[in-house]
Amino acid sequence: MATHGKKYINALEKIQSLKKDTFSIKEALLKVKELSFAKFDESVDVNVQLNIDPAKSDQAVRGSVLLPHGTGRIIKVLVFAKGEHAEKAQKAGADYVGSTELVDKISEGWIDFDYVVATPDMMGPVGKLAKILGPRGLLPNVKTGTVTFDVDKIVSELKKGRSFFKNDKSGAVHFSIGKVSFDPSKLSDNFEAFVRALSSSRPAAAKGRFVKSVTVASSMGPGLDIDVDELMKL
Repeated sequence: MATHGKKYINALEKIQSLKKDTFSIKEALLKVKELSFAKFDESVDVNVQLNIDPAKSDQAVRGSVLLPHGTGRIIKVLVFAKGEHAEKAQKAGADYVGSTELVDKISEGWIDFDYVVATPDMMGPVGKLAKILGPRGLLPNVKTGTVTFDVDKIVSELKKGRSFFKNDKSGAVHFSIGKVSFDPSKLSDNFEAFVRALSSSRPAAAKGRFVKSVTVASSMGPGLDIDVDELMKL
């Protein structure tokens, strides 16, 4: 059974003392910042419970969003490319660029990167890393735009804050919209951009109300429930 420390319990009691079931986006984000207690710059995380059947492939939710103010994280991008495409990736700011030598390095256990991009002609060698990259959500994919000859564009977007999301086995989507140190207006902008992207990813097979509940919290703190009716007006 999970237990929480005194600082977490104190933050939770402060939320409960407000005697509110749900909060507006602005209220919730201000409270998350106010109640943050960790000694490091926590992430501000959003948990969305969707009204989907995650066991059905035609109800899977997957997408990406270019956050207007980034994530606050230093992102390392690896690109599998050769020739002119490798040069474009380097100019766009990719941290690692190469071909089969990177395949060998990863096969030996090296995973010091956050995203992987590959040109279509490199997917043969990259496919050998499926068992390593796949479980970590790092395998390049056409649907997410990480398999492309336009490597400079996707590398630039990833560096600026493009982030990906997908539902888990419970039908929930977990997503970080920035850091506690962000100005509330920037967190709000990122939050709204994510919600719009999530709404646009609604599968045709999903019935009824798409979003069941939304909670926002710092990575170490208790969650605050967002007013879903307000959220759906975005």
